[in-house]
Amino acid sequence: MSSAARAPRVSIAVPVYNGERYLRESLDGLLAQTFTDFELVISDNASTDGTEAICREYVARDPRVRYHRNAVNIGGPGNFRRVFRLSRGEYHKWSTADDLWHPTFVEQCVAVLDARPDVVLAYPRSNIVDANGAVMRTFDDPLDLPEESGVERLQRVIHESTLCHAHLGVIRRSAMVHTGLIGSELASDIRFLAEMAMLGKFAVVPEYLFGRRFHEASSSWAREDAEWQRQYYAPGRAGVARFGNWRRYLHLLHRAARVPLPLAERWDLLRFLGRRMRWQRAVLIRELIQSTVHPRGATVVHPR
Repeated sequence: MSSAARAPRVSIAVPVYNGERYLRESLDGLLAQTFTDFELVISDNASTDGTEAICREYVARDPRVRYHRNAVNIGGPGNFRRVFRLSRGEYHKWSTADDLWHPTFVEQCVAVLDARPDVVLAYPRSNIVDANGAVMRTFDDPLDLPEESGVERLQRVIHESTLCHAHLGVIRRSAMVHTGLIGSELASDIRFLAEMAMLGKFAVVPEYLFGRRFHEASSSWAREDAEWQRQYYAPGRAGVARFGNWRRYLHLLHRAARVPLPLAERWDLLRFLGRRMRWQRAVLIRELIQSTVHPRGATVVHPR
């Protein structure tokens, strides 16, 4: 097989929408990775700024870069799924268009996955940076998951996820295909990590190799704003927040029943999720009531 036809070991997948402000800086950091056997796949979500011109500039500069432009804005989660489908690598790395990456990020994560077949996701510690890239604080994400039990790993993701950086690590594609990826329900990144935790272990690289940028246009900045939610999750459609907790649990129950694990382990996962739904029955009932009373603009009910 020729090198042109061979799939790269890693797909660096960049979903972007109107990202011209930081896009060059992020792409430069990704293309400077010390691990070089990768493709960089960009899915442009019908941007209206200078994003397309910047992306085409990088395509002309580096043969590893592939650019795809959506005809319409399919929402942020839809674009994460789209760029996954466009990618071919054994390992997959979603990368945002405004964050920062140390040159050894991919190399160190790939080394973990190569050495440990039981690990499905590897990612490093993080720095929280401001709009100018200055470090504001460090962040030690707690999701190092060495437990043998899929139920224990699932519990930890649900109970301990906070800023949720792990989905931007390096992930086994062979495991990702058994999940629902990033979905259109709120907090679907945590739900995705919960599905991944059913499938295998997570490993944290003990170095600060990722810079998560917080600025006024970032996805973590206006997360509680209903209009931002609508524009990000489902542009052109109302009621995106309806039944968010119900949808999350139905996703998890569906995957737990079908995850490629022994029947006893799948049953343990289903029992845990059933118990958790009972514990949160007041939240789930309230969500049903709110969605019935305000069917097109239901208030978001966050799980406790």
